[in-house]
This record gives sequence, C-alpha cells and structure tokens, in this order.
Amino acid sequence: MALGSNSRITTVGLDADDTLWHNERFFRLTQERFADLLADHADPDHLAERLLEAERRNLGHYGFGIKAFVLSMIETAIEITDGQVPGHVIGEIISAGKEMLAHPIELLPGVAETLEALAPGYRLVLITKGDLLDQERKLAQSGLGDLFTAVEIVSEKTAGSYREIFASHGDGAERAVMVGNSLRSDVIPAIEAGAHGVHVPHGITWALEEAEPPAGHPRFHQLAGIGSLPDLIHRIEE
Repeated sequence: MALGSNSRITTVGLDADDTLWHNERFFRLTQERFADLLADHADPDHLAERLLEAERRNLGHYGFGIKAFVLSMIETAIEITDGQVPGHVIGEIISAGKEMLAHPIELLPGVAETLEALAPGYRLVLITKGDLLDQERKLAQSGLGDLFTAVEIVSEKTAGSYREIFASHGDGAERAVMVGNSLRSDVIPAIEAGAHGVHVPHGITWALEEAEPPAGHPRFHQLAGIGSLPDLIHRIEE
C-alpha cells in the first residue's frame, strides 16, 4: 500500500520497551538483587512497596528509565536503613544500574519481520519515553532504526503529545494506530487523541503502567503478538 493512497491508516506509532525489545525483566532481576542486598533490613514485599512509592513520587523529578530507577533504589535504601546503608550497598546498586545500561538489546519475537512488512506502506514512528541516551542506544543496537520515519522520545505520553506527533509525522491521529504493551501510556491516551490503540501484552508490566482496558471502544484492539499487526491494520482499513 503506497503512502498517499486513500487508506484510512497512514501512520503506525510503536512503543519501544517491552513492545519491540525486552526491558521490564531486567528491572525485575535488578530488583531481586536489590532485595538481596537489603535482606537484613526489610522483607522483599515491603521493600518492593517502598521502592514503588519512591518511583511514584520521583517521576516528576527523574522521569522514566534506568537512571531514575537507580536513584529511587538508593533513596529507598537510605530510608529503609534510617540513613545507615553501607557504602558497598550503594556501590552495588550503581553497578547494577550500569549493567542494565550496558545490556545488549533482545528483540521480541516477530518484531523485525513485522516492521519490515509495514515499512514500505506506512510511516513508522517510534514513540517512547525514558532516558534520551539510553533509548538512543537501544534503537541503535536494535538494527531497526532505518525502518522508522521518525523517532520521538517524550517525557510523558498524553493525548496531546500523540496529537502533535501524528500531526507532525502523519495525517493526524484519526489515520494512525499506536501499538504498545502499556494500556496507560500507549493505548488509552492514543485513543483519546483519536487514534486506534493496539495493546500487545508483554506479560510483565510495571505497576505504574497498569490500567483497565477500554473494553468496547471501537478503536481499542488487542493482539497476542505483534506479528498479527499487519492483518489487524488491513481489517481496520476495510
């Protein structure tokens, strides 16, 4: 399908982390390591609750991504130990963050083939949030960069940001689909902007990204895997 045709869909927005490549599982593994480091001070469930509280209140300060996660872990360690956290624990937390930042990219099944199938007929726009340098690193390592018409790394995904992005890199939200694993960030605000929202569950979702699906909305779609995306878009266009 050529760009400029009368197709209803001309632009496909795609989330990055846990939509194109693995991400959350590395956070979970690091959190388990964090729990081991502080095992003498808090049980894992309580520590997880305190860490999530820190992440939630720090979003406005640090945003999203690995560096924000590391800072929240350090803050939680200080709080849990009443300021007595050993220096070597802080060092271990920092080392864990550096390992996360250096971890090779692992594409999810079907991602490369799907994007290669869609790229000739649609504008593909990567829309992600998080640390700028880290997201640029991931995209460079993924080998997918040449398939995208544009890349947008935003501080937050809102209906307004989707309207602006799809207006700048497409023909408006009404002729766009947004694909991602997060209902809260990738699907619901995109639908509010007027786009189709396509949920591709990953299986591991950060608690702050959880939301109720907009079941029954005509522009809400859910797929078991990204490999079914081309067929879904064709059905939308019928």
